[in-house]
Amino acid sequence: MSTKLFDKRELMLSIRKALIHGSALVALGIICCSQARSQAALLLEEPYGFFGTLNPTGHVALYFEKICADTPVKLRRCQPGELGAVIARYQGIDGYDWVAIPLVPYLYAVDNAAEVPSHVDHDQVVQLRNEYRESHLQALGEKLPAGNLIRGGWTQLVGAAYERRIYAFRFDTSQEQDDALIARLNDRRNKSRFNLLFNNCADFTRVVLNSYFPRTFRRSIFPDAGMTTPKQITYKLVRYARKHPHRQLTVFEIPQIPGYRRESHSIKGIDESFVTTVYAVPLVIVNPYLAGGLFVDYLVRGRYHLIPKDPQVVTPDNLSVLTAPTAPEDNLASTEISAVGSPSGSSAGQQAGDGNSGSTAMTRTSAGADSGLKGAGFDDE
Repeated sequence: MSTKLFDKRELMLSIRKALIHGSALVALGIICCSQARSQAALLLEEPYGFFGTLNPTGHVALYFEKICADTPVKLRRCQPGELGAVIARYQGIDGYDWVAIPLVPYLYAVDNAAEVPSHVDHDQVVQLRNEYRESHLQALGEKLPAGNLIRGGWTQLVGAAYERRIYAFRFDTSQEQDDALIARLNDRRNKSRFNLLFNNCADFTRVVLNSYFPRTFRRSIFPDAGMTTPKQITYKLVRYARKHPHRQLTVFEIPQIPGYRRESHSIKGIDESFVTTVYAVPLVIVNPYLAGGLFVDYLVRGRYHLIPKDPQVVTPDNLSVLTAPTAPEDNLASTEISAVGSPSGSSAGQQAGDGNSGSTAMTRTSAGADSGLKGAGFDDE
């Protein structure tokens, strides 16, 4: 009888040890996976000002949760507690091909999200930008132009949320992919000649995203006349995510801080810019056949809608939701993006209604927290 009790006790101890070891392995696996997991976000930024009216294609930049700026032109892996950086191509930054700025100053021109004002005026934004430049951007040179109505300058590097509304399309990456991008950008020559038509911010984004999702992002003859635009790149990311839901594409809205300038405009593609703006009438007069062709192409291919209904709003006091893990229950099929040619919804930069046929299921998050993210800005882009 005692032998049976002893055997039973040994069996229970063995089972208990196995459960403890199994739990430890599961916990270790979760820790390793969370360390290896990274996130990035495409920042789709609305046009603003006079130049934004003439050229309503907007701006696009890339935010990386675990890639930080050692300097504005040198990258490194982030240390614990750092919030990552925004990387993009700009005009007027001494010929640099790309520049990297930490997340919070990129959005708000301050180092700490707690210092972000809820309302600003022109003088306040100028002061915030000048203070940040004196403290952190001297490596780019002291003679960089501030920018003007048409041409960009160093002011586009900080305080983007004072200029425009930004949409963040967040997706999962891996540590290996981020390390490869750091090595690639650090090793190659960081110089190029900015060209609004064929070497712009969207072209840089296209090349970088192709290193994460090979052969996915190409120039489109229709509807953008062979040029790469922010709206086109964003649509292709949305289309890719529809086919690869494990990338956990999630859409957030980063509102424009009021007071500095009027609200930014909705983003348009090339065809849409010609047929829905002041260019339409003179184009019809000069070449009605071309105008008709652009209009038909816009109706057939150009009306893709990117912003889901009621994306979560990210403010300075809950910026960490941009890097929070996406919970399984957040994969809501009710948050949808309309596909190319869908007659319903609204254009990028506007909140869309429920998608119709050909819609793309997206994920949404309802988490809240504290920290920082931001978007890039091209002066009056």
